[in-house]
Order: sequence, then structure tokens, then C-alpha cells
Amino acid sequence: MEGRLAGSQGERKTAEYLYSALSRSDITMISKRSGDEFRIANGKDTITSRNVIGIIEGYDPELRDEYIVVGAHMDNIGTYSVVIDGKSYTRAFAGADGNASGVAALIEVADILAQNAIFLRRSVIFVGFGAGEREMAGSRYFLSSNPSLNSSSVKMMIDLDMLGRGDLSNPFQIYTTISRNDITSIMNHVRDNESYTVQPTFFNGTFFSSDYLPFQSAGIPNLLFSTGRSKEYHTAKDTPSLVNYENLAAEAIYIAAFIKSAAIKDNLYPSKSVAAAEAEKVYAASDCDVRPQFFHSDESHYLNTWVYKYLNYPQDAIREGIQGRIMVSFIIEKDGSVTNVKLENHLYDSLDDEVLRVVSVSPKWIPGEIDGKKVRTRIVLPVEFRLKQR
Repeated sequence: MEGRLAGSQGERKTAEYLYSALSRSDITMISKRSGDEFRIANGKDTITSRNVIGIIEGYDPELRDEYIVVGAHMDNIGTYSVVIDGKSYTRAFAGADGNASGVAALIEVADILAQNAIFLRRSVIFVGFGAGEREMAGSRYFLSSNPSLNSSSVKMMIDLDMLGRGDLSNPFQIYTTISRNDITSIMNHVRDNESYTVQPTFFNGTFFSSDYLPFQSAGIPNLLFSTGRSKEYHTAKDTPSLVNYENLAAEAIYIAAFIKSAAIKDNLYPSKSVAAAEAEKVYAASDCDVRPQFFHSDESHYLNTWVYKYLNYPQDAIREGIQGRIMVSFIIEKDGSVTNVKLENHLYDSLDDEVLRVVSVSPKWIPGEIDGKKVRTRIVLPVEFRLKQR
């Protein structure tokens, strides 16, 4: 599909293919065949991308309005053209692993769960996200256009991205900020009911950005299944010939069993009591009628005008060549002050300390509001440390 660039005909055809595949599995489709369209400003131009959405409704009247969202972005980076001796040559970036493998897994998982629909107490939503390579625009639009899908109704978001390898250098892994006790509880339930040829391990550290991030920012529990970035990522060498199809099929079977287990549990997160969570009275920014603002602007403005302005890159981290992402969370109190600053992952001691230092001394925000009342709001943001290439 000529690299499935966001807004291209290749991405549109991919969306139509995914729609047809989900329909054949008797998934109830919510979007149009061409997808739920949205637009992205690109300088003077506007890119039109799309999300493909389907659902299996849960059977339990008490849990069917709780959702598990399973998503994979459909796009890649398109084509590359050069002129040699006056002749133009174009090469497509096939993106077989990134992220045709995730979309293939989404189709297979949906088909398996559709065959087991009578066992699903919670509802499961399947989404092919458009423009994932454009700062996860499709997943951001999905949340903003469906305000009822928030931290109260969506109990888990599962992201499928780059699942095509599955070898010793690229093992099948889970990256999550959900309590490991809760995830292990689901994994144990899966293991106790049947044996699987592949089982994921937990990834320790910072993982690549993907469509789980907007859900994480909205306070929605999320996890990513992946075999990680390969050396062919975003190159013309990421072709179907390098995909480990046997492993990809086995991964899809395991992920379907994991989702089924999560969809039937009475309490997905027993390690965190509901009473304690209610006593905190902290809301996700997406739950607010009026989101918190930093000097009358959004979280990106906060990162650019405060965090990156005052953040130092520690010399020891530079010497060691340490770079990556730190996810930092904090609460904006009703008076706008920033409290409860903590890191959601560990990268490097001096980098961790620097992020805590800068965020902890933040100026006051304009607090979020619900029904005209100021509320405590939790924000989760990515802070990037990148070294320039010489």
C-alpha cells in the first residue's frame, strides 16, 4: 500500500481491508467502511486520516458498559523518492513489522474473541488507528471524539505494535504501568487454563512511543504487547520476508486469551481498592469538563515553556550516552499547585532526579473543572532526553 502514509490512499485501502476483515468475524462495526475520519493540519495542507472501529458487546448487564480497547495503528511512513541521472526512483517503506504485524494480530485476536463472545462479560472495542506515526493522532482523536470512553468506563487499553519478530534479540514482551500484581494475576489465569507456545515477559525500562500514550495521559490503565523495535524499523528493509509468522500467530492466540481473561474477571485491579481510589478523588484530565491549563494553554505548552526550558542534561548521563523517555505523573490540586510528583518508570538516576526537580517546582496551573467545580487532576507526560548525533 505504498507505505501507508497517513492520509494516503494506501492508508485508506488498509482501513477498508481491516473493516472487511473485522466484519467477516461478525464484529459489530461502529465506523464507516472507510473509517471514522478526522483531519490533521499540515502547514497549509490538511491530512484526512481515519480510525476503523468495531465492538463485541459483553453479555453481563453489570459489566457490559465497561470496556477493553484493543488497538493497532495502520499507517507507516510512506515512500522515498530520489532522482538519479535525471530518472526518478521511488521506494516504499513496507512497514511489515511496524505496524502491519500489529494490524494482522488485531484481526486474528478479534476473530478468536468473536468465536468466544459468549464468555465475554465486558465489552471489547477493536480500533485500527490512523496517523499513529503523526504523534498518535488517531488514538488522540478516538478519545476526544468519544468522551464517554474515559478512565471510568475503559478498564484497560491494549496496544499491539511491532509483533513481527519474536526471536532472542526481539522477545515477546509486555510494557505497562499497571501494577504487575494485577497483570500477573491475569497471566496466571491464562496459564492455568491452557498452555501456550509463547508467553510474554515484562519489559523493564522505557519503551517506544505508541498509541497507548494518549490513554496513559487520560489515566486509563494500559499495556503494550510487542517484540520491540528491530534494526530495520523505519527502513526499506522492514519487509514481509523478515516476519516470524509462526511466532506472530502464537502471540495473537496468547493475546486473545489474555483479553478473554481480563474480560471475565470480577475485579480487574484487586491490588488497588476501589474505596481507596475514591477517597483520593483524583480525576484524569480527560474526565474534566475544563482541562487543567498551564498559562492558558495545554500540556505541550507546559513541556516546551517550562520543563524543557529549565531541564539540564546531567554530564554523567551524557558521558554514558544515556537517552530515552521518562514518564512523569503529578496531581494538579484545586488551587493549581503541583503535588505528588512521581516517575512512572526508571531511566537513569541523574536523569530521574532532574525530571523530579523541574516538575516539582512548577508554577501553579489553572485547575481542571467538573460541573463548574475545581477538582484534583492527574497528568502523565513523557519527558524526552535525546543526544545529538555528530
